[in-house]
Amino acid sequence: MPDLPPLREVIKRHGLGAKRELGQHFLLDLNLCGRVARAAGDLSQSNVIEIGPGPGGLTRSLLEAGAKSVTAVEVDERCVTALEDLAAAYPGRLRVIKGDALEMDVAALCEAPRRIVANLPYNIATPLLIGWLRRVSSFEGFTCMFQREVAMRLTASPGSKNYGRLSVIVQWLSEARHAFNVAKDAFTPPPKVASSVVTLTPRPEPLAPASWESLEAVTKAAFGQRRKMLRASLRPLNLDLESLGIDPTARAENLEVTQFCALARALEAKR
Repeated sequence: MPDLPPLREVIKRHGLGAKRELGQHFLLDLNLCGRVARAAGDLSQSNVIEIGPGPGGLTRSLLEAGAKSVTAVEVDERCVTALEDLAAAYPGRLRVIKGDALEMDVAALCEAPRRIVANLPYNIATPLLIGWLRRVSSFEGFTCMFQREVAMRLTASPGSKNYGRLSVIVQWLSEARHAFNVAKDAFTPPPKVASSVVTLTPRPEPLAPASWESLEAVTKAAFGQRRKMLRASLRPLNLDLESLGIDPTARAENLEVTQFCALARALEAKR
């Protein structure tokens, strides 16, 4: 492995004080970075996309884990410069792109098979994930750090207080697995919330037939008034719940993903 300077030295040399407006919380513990990389599985045949590499702790671990290539997307010019030495240490395997991942088609940045592995900026983590899920077949998997509250929603089961719209969409398209938790003090500076790493594996086919737009519509209506019975929360959609085998007195949190898909198909048919 290349002889690289400690991450704290990289931060000092390049003046990488974390910027709150960019949601920066750097993961400097290389043992933890290695654990994130290992949670992503065998990377030897994968072109990995990393969002927000910062000073490059996780980037190092991905390269050391044998990723075929790493494409790092970074909006902060200071971090782009700081990663130049790392790119030189792994010639031909690390490409750093300056830009905002929210405005990019990240699947176009490298060839398949693609896998996203990242310590995501928490202020944009959910919209990033939703955008990627819209093109889920372009990726072989996602292993990402989320705010723990979001991670719990991604993996929540029906009947749980954390089960909601995000749970349904994510689990409709992928198998979600909680990998491990990360304490606040593992980051510099420490965030106000705890974190978790979650791995999402795209399903070969969605869990059940449904259109994205109709599924969004029924989950928005149902969970928008989650304490109400479905006969009340879904009344504006004018769906015959009993004909679909759904109890009108149930609440949104009690429905399986496949039942939401049935509602979405019924709504699509009405349209």
